[in-house]
Amino acid sequence: MTKSKKPEFRPNDFVVYPAHGVGRIISIEEQQIAGIQLELFVISFEKDKMTLRVPTHKALDIGMRALSAPDVVTKALDTLKGKAKVKRAMWSRRAQEYEQKINSGDLLSIAEVVRDLHRSDDQREQSYSERQLYEAALERLTREVAAVSGVDEAGAAKTVDSVLVGRAA
Repeated sequence: MTKSKKPEFRPNDFVVYPAHGVGRIISIEEQQIAGIQLELFVISFEKDKMTLRVPTHKALDIGMRALSAPDVVTKALDTLKGKAKVKRAMWSRRAQEYEQKINSGDLLSIAEVVRDLHRSDDQREQSYSERQLYEAALERLTREVAAVSGVDEAGAAKTVDSVLVGRAA
């Protein structure tokens, strides 16, 4: 069994876990599971009231990463300014693609989903599933913008919203 490179995360670091978004490492602990001694990151997702334990040697393999750099956040916000790119595929196929982008943990992909699913007041209303995907992507984007910028989520939401509203003008 080959050991993966161990990531350099420390307690109190913010990290992005692809399937759940931004969380904070609250500790690194040793546990014995099925007779094997494992070192685990204990990650807290405050908003979801969830704690996740991830083996340190598997963290990079599953896509856990540090927060995006400020220039990546800037690129993501610039992505929101672009024109929505909606493919002419069946909704189920597009929804699947949006879901994959959201769960990839990649900030630019998440920004693309927000851009493509955003509706201004004068456009038709979203379907329930469309709104669910949009809100999930928007929440992931907002949480990472907040963590990188050092502002609260409300401040980050205002920033994202101003970019989206500015796009329509």
